Amino acid sequence: MALALAAAVSGCGGAKTPTITVLAAASLTDAFNAEATAYEHQSGVHVRFSFAGSQDLVAQLNQGAPADAIATADLATLEKVTAKLGAPSVFARNRLVIITAPGNPKHIRTTGDLTRPGLVVVLAAPTVPAGKYATAALQAAHVTVHPRSLEDNVRGVLTKIELGEADAGIVYTTDAKSAAGKVDTIPLPTSPVASYPAAALDSAGQGFVDFLNSEAGQRILASFGFLPK
Repeated sequence: MALALAAAVSGCGGAKTPTITVLAAASLTDAFNAEATAYEHQSGVHVRFSFAGSQDLVAQLNQGAPADAIATADLATLEKVTAKLGAPSVFARNRLVIITAPGNPKHIRTTGDLTRPGLVVVLAAPTVPAGKYATAALQAAHVTVHPRSLEDNVRGVLTKIELGEADAGIVYTTDAKSAAGKVDTIPLPTSPVASYPAAALDSAGQGFVDFLNSEAGQRILASFGFLPK
């Protein structure tokens, strides 16, 4: 308790540091941590995150979890929020890629290779935006894949490949970039473009949403591989 209280107090005059809570899709983890550092430097507001699959974030919010803003990996999931939200704004876009272990030991070259017997493939669950996008990409390629597991969020897929528990998976380009040197990347030409919307629940959260859409916020997102809004 004492540690928690001390963390909330700044070193100047004992004033509490303003803090907001943002629920954010797991694929935003690295970029949003960088956004928070820049936003705190600019505004003096500390940002605390809860990262998870978009569907889990909405469930948390609908069950009464406190938050000032939410950012998901698709608009359809965000629209399931029952709490009163400000107008959503798309602040970034993304695409999918196939990832393998370094060196691509199974010699995967195309989407069709994911159907090979004995190949262990993992995907995000179809209830997760990354899973929906992957399903759409596979359908567009006329490919049927039988995944060994369906993960609760896209970072779960990335982890399975990094640990050598699967031969291939489908993640966002930004996830693959975050694991540079730990995975190899194969293009997924049929990937749809993922749109990331954010919405605020109050004026404090709106400040962070506005920062995401600002020139500074967009530069940070681009540095992590996100496509322009």
